[in-house]
Amino acid sequence: MKLGIYIQVPFCQTKCTYCNFHTGVFSRSLHSPYAAAVCAEIVRHRELYAAEGIQAIPGPSVDTIYVGGGTPSLLEPAALARMLDAIRSTFDCALEETTLEADPETIAPEKAAAWVAAGFNRISLGAQSFSDAELAAAGRMHRREDVFAANRFLRALGFRNISMDLIAGLPHQTQTSWDANVAQILELRPEHISIYLMEIDEGSRLGREVLSGGPRYSAAALPDDDSMAAFYEQACACLASAGYVHYEISNWALPGFESRHNLKYWRRDPYFGFGAGAHSFSGTQRWANTHDPAAYAAAIEQRRSPVEQLETVSREQALEEELFLGLRQLQGIDLARVESQYNSNLRPRIEELRAQGLVEFDGTRLRLAPDRLTVSNEVFVTLLD
Repeated sequence: MKLGIYIQVPFCQTKCTYCNFHTGVFSRSLHSPYAAAVCAEIVRHRELYAAEGIQAIPGPSVDTIYVGGGTPSLLEPAALARMLDAIRSTFDCALEETTLEADPETIAPEKAAAWVAAGFNRISLGAQSFSDAELAAAGRMHRREDVFAANRFLRALGFRNISMDLIAGLPHQTQTSWDANVAQILELRPEHISIYLMEIDEGSRLGREVLSGGPRYSAAALPDDDSMAAFYEQACACLASAGYVHYEISNWALPGFESRHNLKYWRRDPYFGFGAGAHSFSGTQRWANTHDPAAYAAAIEQRRSPVEQLETVSREQALEEELFLGLRQLQGIDLARVESQYNSNLRPRIEELRAQGLVEFDGTRLRLAPDRLTVSNEVFVTLLD
């Protein structure tokens, strides 16, 4: 089993209206000290974990790195290179996939060339829409042409593994603009595509506005749930026709370009997270660092652990994770293996879901029904109740 490493960079140029992540706009003067703290955490992770009673993972090699955020492409390329060097000097590495999240307007040929030199071989490009009106309403800094320009730069420099995302349900989105979004992402033909349904919750400015019935942030211009479901289902058909494999509820890839790193999350493989707010999983324990970048950097500077949450995963929790995460994958789960591993009989509950048309079971693998992917959370709640 191979280890994945995630590095969290919580810095953004602006806060998107729908964002509920622990990220924010900070002075650029904090970028270099933060990167230094991440490097120090990587190098000293064993002693920091030991102080928390975190059990070490016995010597797996690292095959994936994912630098996410936030907007990691805001950092100087030299800082990103130092982080990768810290990983290579600390872990046994046989890297197959090294991903950097980047916003289109932050990409220039010189920066992208430095990313190649540092060792990145995959870019996750935050397109989110090809409609300038939708991007402006969401508080995004880039516009349609920036996505096309970024794609040209990256291809010219040799990147052959690019992921792009779209959001179904942005304010002012219509069937016509969604058709154009899907057509334009297929025109660029990235190796990997993610499509997310807009989520409304109190953790974002837009979510709070919608929940309070206010007019700001184009709250009144959000598509309804039926429209979002229709957008998603249409995208499923278009991407399949274009040769993309739908391998996870929100993710499609050309054959062989599935996200190796993200598959670790859905398969419950071990991964370490470094940086403010980063999460880790050893197979038996989960832990998370403090979200505040200043508090995180201070803890590292004082040689203290930045971990603020730690739990041992119970057998019941592990079973729930197997079902919830496994069913997000279109190939489903090997039900016999799960029942044997957790000494659990799930057949009566599954038979009830199958009778409702929510899941499919061929005698070996359990899957979500293809026409129920947009209501997957309801299925999960019923299955885990």
